[in-house]
Amino acid sequence: MDLDQLAALRTPEGSAALAAAERVAGGDPLAAAAALRSAGLPGGLAAAALTQAELRRRAAGKFGAAAAGMFLTRAGLEQATRRVVADRRAARLRAAGVTTLADLGCGLGADALAAARAGIRVYAVEADPVTATMAAANAEAAGLADLVTVSCGDATAFDVTGVDAVFCDPARRRAGTGRRVFDPNAYSPPWDFVTGLATRVPRTVVKVAPGLDHALIPGGAEAEWVSVDGDLVEAALWCGELAEVPRRATVLRERDDAVSLLTGTGAQEAPVGSVRRFLYDPDPAVVRAHLVAELATDLDATLADASIAYLYGDEARPTPFARCLEITDVLPFSLKRLRALLRERRVGRVEIRKRGSALEPEKLRRDLRLSGDEAAGLALTRVAGAPMVLVCRPVPAGG
Repeated sequence: MDLDQLAALRTPEGSAALAAAERVAGGDPLAAAAALRSAGLPGGLAAAALTQAELRRRAAGKFGAAAAGMFLTRAGLEQATRRVVADRRAARLRAAGVTTLADLGCGLGADALAAARAGIRVYAVEADPVTATMAAANAEAAGLADLVTVSCGDATAFDVTGVDAVFCDPARRRAGTGRRVFDPNAYSPPWDFVTGLATRVPRTVVKVAPGLDHALIPGGAEAEWVSVDGDLVEAALWCGELAEVPRRATVLRERDDAVSLLTGTGAQEAPVGSVRRFLYDPDPAVVRAHLVAELATDLDATLADASIAYLYGDEARPTPFARCLEITDVLPFSLKRLRALLRERRVGRVEIRKRGSALEPEKLRRDLRLSGDEAAGLALTRVAGAPMVLVCRPVPAGG
């Protein structure tokens, strides 16, 4: 999309085209395009409206009902922060006394809007003209234009001396291709600028990819990993005055707005023991934050292999930081033996999880040739270096 197409969508005719596109989106795209053209819409306007309608449908999972009035790009949507995460970050900034914020590399404005909803005055900068215009339009649609100023320009040139805090979400996709960038030195703005912000602004937050190498975490910064409903969605570096602990795992549940925090040094090692009655599969935020040892202490649990992040305990203790399963069988991995056991128990459905195993779950599912009306869980792992399969059943809520 270019600026002319975006401008056309923001006219009364464009609003009507968007409404028509939303009625036909979600099915066959060729049929949807034909329906809009038959209604008299110009081809270019129809295509732009359909693209926005499809993106808005996808964005509902991140932004909720607000997605219906937003302008979006594919790359911008993929990198945009989920509303539940952005709102929590904004609340933490506000609680720290932040009243003015520079959002460097604001993208579509998800974090800027969250900060504004928290009462923070935001100065947002975005290098791409179309994305910057969309961010401003999204602030207007949300009724927050008086608190969000969006400018198109180079984030590295913004004067940060006039704000309380800085938030930076460097672009991790290549302009034009949309391909992911895994090397932080290739981010935009570049990594040395991003990490240098903490030396210039006492309160700095940087959003980073969840796979960030711990070696790249600046000294003194708090590194936080965030999961939503079991999916690891992002990591953030809280620098300067905002750093509270070395490592933090934040586990969010959207269905009931639950927030659970696990903190620690990230340097402890969990004790190693034998396989016990209950298996705990830690949340990915806990694993990436290197807080498995802290969780082991809370659960009175141990590892069965020093390199595998499965924990084992004698009791089923309720925790938001791990899925708990009861182990019924521990087998050295053998397809023939496992198939016979599951057939004997009439297991026709299995949930397969793995850590430290090269087996592909879907291929294993086919090879097992399941039949029956019972269900079971399988954990593919290693115990003391040997490949094992643990047959499990879920633990009811409450243990």
